[in-house]
Amino acid sequence: MQRYFIEERFHEGTVTLTGDDARHITKVMRMREGEEIIVVECEETAHICAITAFNEHDVLVQQTGRTIPSPELPIDVTIACGLPKGDKLDLIVQKGTELGMYGILPFEAARSIVKWDAKKSAKKIERLQKIAKEAAEQSHRTHIPVVEQPVSFAQLVKKCAKYDVVFVADEEDAKVKERTRLVDKLKKIYDCKSILVIFGPEGGIARDEAEKLRAAGVITTSLGPRILRAETAPLYMLSAISYEFE
Repeated sequence: MQRYFIEERFHEGTVTLTGDDARHITKVMRMREGEEIIVVECEETAHICAITAFNEHDVLVQQTGRTIPSPELPIDVTIACGLPKGDKLDLIVQKGTELGMYGILPFEAARSIVKWDAKKSAKKIERLQKIAKEAAEQSHRTHIPVVEQPVSFAQLVKKCAKYDVVFVADEEDAKVKERTRLVDKLKKIYDCKSILVIFGPEGGIARDEAEKLRAAGVITTSLGPRILRAETAPLYMLSAISYEFE
């Protein structure tokens, strides 16, 4: 069953779908009156609705009284990733959304080769947000992860205070003989509502960045004995969190 997101409330059980969603229903799916779809209201409740009418370019739908339970992670996980090369950020946004990511915060790391042009940043964010929306629809999320504007490393450190707990994936942590396993660290944060997990770009987090994060109270963690790619590490972490909490 196709899923669509709306930012407004239902009025007396009805709502009108417009724009790309309406075009997708009429032109791509070629749906007819009486067919059912899922409409997520204000990222809160997923309603099963029936199509009642087509009005030029718009589609009118009516609630059936049935809803679908939320599939969201019990803890909000935001991914902060150093700007990677190529289309790796596209992959992280898409697959991270499927794995339950709450939001993504790109940042300019010391080892980031890519530098975003401020003039083109808005279009890039818009494209990434569209990828997140499509992935949220496909994976039947009730929340569309927010793609934030890239920040500097200094701004990232300041933002750490917003979260209940912050981790940084540091490959040096994996070299410690008596390191604490990731699962043991996750077991200590069951009462937390929000997590920020920081990942470096290709080449990982620079040593001075790691020290500044530690000084800010950030918890270092390894993701096992193997070195993961910049686009793989966030997905590993989200999978581990999903396994532990769900």
